[in-house]
Amino acid sequence: MDERKRGRPLPDWTGAPLPGPAVMEGRFARLERLDAAAHGGDLANAWLGHDWLWDYMFHGPFVDTEAVIRHLESIEDSRDPYFYAIRDLASGRVQGAASYLRIEPKMGVIEVGNICFSPVLQKTPVATEAMVLMMAWAFDSGYRRYEWKCDALNLPSRRAAERLGLSFEGVFRQHMVVKHRNRDTAWFAATDQDWPSLHAAFDHWLVPDNFDAEGRQRQRLSDLTHPLRVTRDPAFQAGG
Repeated sequence: MDERKRGRPLPDWTGAPLPGPAVMEGRFARLERLDAAAHGGDLANAWLGHDWLWDYMFHGPFVDTEAVIRHLESIEDSRDPYFYAIRDLASGRVQGAASYLRIEPKMGVIEVGNICFSPVLQKTPVATEAMVLMMAWAFDSGYRRYEWKCDALNLPSRRAAERLGLSFEGVFRQHMVVKHRNRDTAWFAATDQDWPSLHAAFDHWLVPDNFDAEGRQRQRLSDLTHPLRVTRDPAFQAGG
């Protein structure tokens, strides 16, 4: 068989570990393994009254603090999805949550999802660094592919994925039924081959001098990651 029609050999591939760190910490954010008792009060304060946060989520919205805590209790021991609470180190408050999911160590594939940031957390360095920390752990632990999927109508999520340098890979039509509505799913991903350049972009963006006294970015992350996204299928070239 023509070697050009086969994938590159991976003779040393042995797989990747399951997620497990209890804490991942950066300069702005700390991710803590979700604990309903420890995080429930902050997350209720962050989420309640903002029902629109749950428009594209599988769960929610919630009517009161007790409902939030019951939900967190139902997911805190899950291994897949594997949930983290996101703490703003400046305020000390937990302002959101996210998870790893569809975890396939044998294939080296992991997804980030179940992302629910409070309005206060959205579009902040804390939110961005939280996502960077999750991506960094995955690639530093040996994963080969890092995925982000969302409802194709969820434009803020799609923009967030691309801002982080994940490449758009297409839309799976009629992929799911969520809350009795059709969901077409947009797929984004980065690979371990993308990671060194993305890592350098994140390090450049996260330097203290890139933020003013109010925490506003001076150089946009999207300006650094846009050139790194794959805009075509590298495995296929149309014939003449």
